[in-house]
This record gives sequence, C-alpha cells and structure tokens, in this order.
Amino acid sequence: MQSVCNKKPGWKSGASLARRVKYEVTMEKVIEEQIHRCGYKMDSDVCELYLGRRGLKDVSDLSRFRLLKYLWLNHNKISNVNFLGNNFRLAELYLNSNELSDITGSLKHLTSLHTLMLNDNHLTNLQATMKELKGMTNLRILSLFHNPLEQDASYRHTVLHHLPSVQLLDRENVTQKEREEAFQLFHPHRTAVIQSLGFGRRTDSVLSSRAAAQSSIGHRSSKRNRAITRNSNRNNTITFEDKVLLRGYQRSVMQFTLFDWNKILLSKLDHSEEKFADEPQLITVTFR
Repeated sequence: MQSVCNKKPGWKSGASLARRVKYEVTMEKVIEEQIHRCGYKMDSDVCELYLGRRGLKDVSDLSRFRLLKYLWLNHNKISNVNFLGNNFRLAELYLNSNELSDITGSLKHLTSLHTLMLNDNHLTNLQATMKELKGMTNLRILSLFHNPLEQDASYRHTVLHHLPSVQLLDRENVTQKEREEAFQLFHPHRTAVIQSLGFGRRTDSVLSSRAAAQSSIGHRSSKRNRAITRNSNRNNTITFEDKVLLRGYQRSVMQFTLFDWNKILLSKLDHSEEKFADEPQLITVTFR
C-alpha cells in the first residue's frame, strides 16, 4: 500500500486547485456585487465595471459583457490581460498601477479605445508596446509614465509616430512642435525633400548651391539666365537680385489650349449667303 508521503505532489495540486476555485468564486462575487449595485438585469446591459483596488491578481473572462465600454482595473496585482477577448466596444480601459510587464497579443483588437491607462506598471519594451497599440486609431488619451520603457531617449516622439491620434500623452497635451519633431526623426528623407521644395520650385537654400549646379541650371534656362549665372560664377557670389531672377526662370512652364470660336459661323446667319468660315483653330497660351 502506498504511503501518504508518496501522494504529496497530488495533495499540492489539489490544494492549488482549491485556492483557484476559491479565487474564481471571490472574483465572480465582486462582479456580481457591481452588477447588483448598478441595477443591471442582464449581462448585455452591463456597460461599465469598477474592479479597482480589489487586490486582484487575475481576472476571469469578461467576454459575456459584450457591450462593456468602461472598465476600471487599476491598483490591483494583475500580471497579464487575457480576459478581454470579445470586448470590442471598450472605450476606456484603466490598467494603471498593476504588475504588467508585457501586453503583446492582449489589446490590439480593442480598436474602439479612446482612453488607455497603463502607467505605473513594468512595461520595458517600447517597440513591442507600440506594435500592440498602433492599430488604435481612435485613441486620444494614453498614459505610459512610470514604466521602464519611459527611459527611452526618443520615447515621446516614438509614441507620437506610431499613435498620431493621441492628443494627451502622460497627462501633457501633445503640441504641434512635438509632432513635427517626430516626423523629422522618423522620416528624415521626406523632411529633406519638403524643406527643399516650395510651391513647385526650389527655395533659396538650393539656389545658393555649388557653381556646378548653377551652370547646369544656366544651360537649361534662357539666354538671360545663362548670362546671370556666368556673371555670378566669375564673382563667386550670387546677389539677392540674381537669386530672384534665377528663381523666376526656374518656375515650371504653364501651358493651356483653348478653341478659337471666332472662326465658327453663328447659327443665326443666313445660310443662303455664300460665306465660308475659316478653318477652326486651337490657341495655345504658354507662360511661367
């Protein structure tokens, strides 16, 4: 006959299961208290739940509350978010002050979120966090402060690059200057192109480039343009007046064509008269 000692592992497993069942009963009790307090009759009526400051380490599946829009789980001990599989209507989610270290695969489907609080957790990977959140195009308020990922040198610019819809980040309004800096940081080539162009023509910074570039511009331009360039090359300088003239000659040529209606006979004329119309012509107008 087996001794009691040989059954010790099974006893531990049974004790763990008992604690788990007790915890789930406690969790359900907390939820039922909230439902009763708010006067909800059916699961489909539940639009908000406050489960903050309950010492929760885990949360049972909340998929049955399909119309849930506001959920508070702040100031608990939650380490993973695997209970929101079908809560697609969530607009506000408060997970601040927990023990989250990774949210990969947990929140990306919650594209209706307007407010997301993740501050005061243990999130370390900024890129992984942004990959999880970048599909939330409706997100306006986001808090990530007091996480290790906040120590990234380009933290704020990275967040604004991946989540351009955010207006309030870590309790601070997002400024236009920050958005421009984020764009310049992550799109340096496009920024250089934009800065070198102005309404269809090069700016003065390009006009004051090397003499070789000035010569090539002169060969493509009119005789007057070439004369200005040669004079400028001899003096190794370009005056302000020459810059203005050069820029004028570098503008794109505009051209449009219209029909010359003066060559067409009017219908009110007497057709018995022998009068022949000139051949219809197209008039082309070209200007800079």
